[in-house]
Amino acid sequence: MENSGDLESMLMGYRVSAALSVAAELGLSDELATGPRTVAELATAVGADEETLARLVRVLVTVGVYADNDGAVSNTPLGEGLRSGVPGTQRPLARTLQDPALWAAWGHLGHSVRTGETAFEALHGVDVWTYRQRQPEHNAIFNDNMTARSWKIAGAVAAAYDFSGFHTVVDVGGGQGIVLDAVLRSNDHLTGTVFDREHVVATEPETAALAPRWSAAAGDFFAEVPPADVYLLKSILHDWPDDRCVEILRVCAESLNPGGAILVIEAVLGQPGHEADAAFSDLNMLVLPGGRERTEDQYAALFAAAGLQLTRLVDTPTRMSILEAVKAGPLDRA
Repeated sequence: MENSGDLESMLMGYRVSAALSVAAELGLSDELATGPRTVAELATAVGADEETLARLVRVLVTVGVYADNDGAVSNTPLGEGLRSGVPGTQRPLARTLQDPALWAAWGHLGHSVRTGETAFEALHGVDVWTYRQRQPEHNAIFNDNMTARSWKIAGAVAAAYDFSGFHTVVDVGGGQGIVLDAVLRSNDHLTGTVFDREHVVATEPETAALAPRWSAAAGDFFAEVPPADVYLLKSILHDWPDDRCVEILRVCAESLNPGGAILVIEAVLGQPGHEADAAFSDLNMLVLPGGRERTEDQYAALFAAAGLQLTRLVDTPTRMSILEAVKAGPLDRA
């Protein structure tokens, strides 16, 4: 059968994901950061069985994550991507796969497709947010992943959008405030607040010099948000079904200062160049939180239902776009 090898690779892709996740959890790439080491040395350093670690390393050598030169194991450029604390690190993402509840939810995808229900909640009897709150170890890894994935996007958002007409900004559901940090660094005239649940919100800015212009507030964005000239909602609406998105947008609209804007930062379906990323993210939303990725028209409909109007879509060099919305009326900032 033509292309059967490609199909088999797709089907067996979960094995690579599992191997990468274990390597990330053990911190193999961190141990190799200073240079090549033998498997015996790695096993001692990470507390693993030498023989079985050798089997794992052998697999990861075959897919180009590590190199093996006569028993000396070293990072490749891919392996460097699993190191802690480096720009663009994928280690937190790989570590999220250590959570058996996540694996089980993806195994329940068929239930979602047949019924439209969220796989995670149908399987585990609780939504993914409540689960993470009850599992502080997995919640911490999830937060680390959100922080790591936000770095590149944050800089792109700060560079792509003109914030000169605003004075105050709130990063709604901003977690560790990576997007807010980037926006404040690029706009000396702005003051900002990161707003999220108490168990995830940052306590200080990533950049210490921003402290005089930076604050944090804890709360529920379904109930209220601090007043601001501009709201940043990065990867928030895709977590929720339409009715809940409208609730969030209405709360923001009610607190938005005159002349302000709401910036929804999401992977928009149909945007050229990132079709696969958006499509897989859409399935992930179905499986885990119960949300979805949307087209530009679908976002426009959400805005309209919340008394807002979509004024423009701003592309960034990343997979994310900025959808600008203002209170419905004659205002046009294009």
